[in-house]
Amino acid sequence: MATSELSCLVSEENCERREAFWAEWKDLTLSTRPEEGCSLHEEDTQRHETYHRQGQCQALVQRSPWLVMRMGILGRGLQEYQLPYQRVLPLPIFTPAKVGTKEEREETPIQLQELLALETALGGQCVDRQDVAEITKQLPPVVPVSKPGTLRRSLSRSMSQEAQRG
Repeated sequence: MATSELSCLVSEENCERREAFWAEWKDLTLSTRPEEGCSLHEEDTQRHETYHRQGQCQALVQRSPWLVMRMGILGRGLQEYQLPYQRVLPLPIFTPAKVGTKEEREETPIQLQELLALETALGGQCVDRQDVAEITKQLPPVVPVSKPGTLRRSLSRSMSQEAQRG
């Protein structure tokens, strides 16, 4: 079964608004397959000859990003199908156990109330806040690599040594 495919790539960039759009999809698929109900088989037992022929057809499938699919046999017309939107989950991820009004809900636990009160009192400020300079002082110094290729060679050697060890 031979198959040919045609892909589409669309990209657009707006530097002023800092926006970009990119889409790629398999647009057209043309495949040769055996045609159903179109075969010929002959046998001659005296001459020990057989002849078999299978009819073939070219199936065409065209897809688009607008969720439209056209399918059919080449030369006989295409049937168009509107596909369902597929980026939506079939079931909701979160469903609350009890859905009701405010009066029916349970009260917030005391520990959580205290935690919420502390957060509002702090106003979003961290008590143990440190400046970036203090944090970077605690880090080890950065060692520059003398040649860009030396790091790559040392990594490849260590990887090959690991492969030899098993």
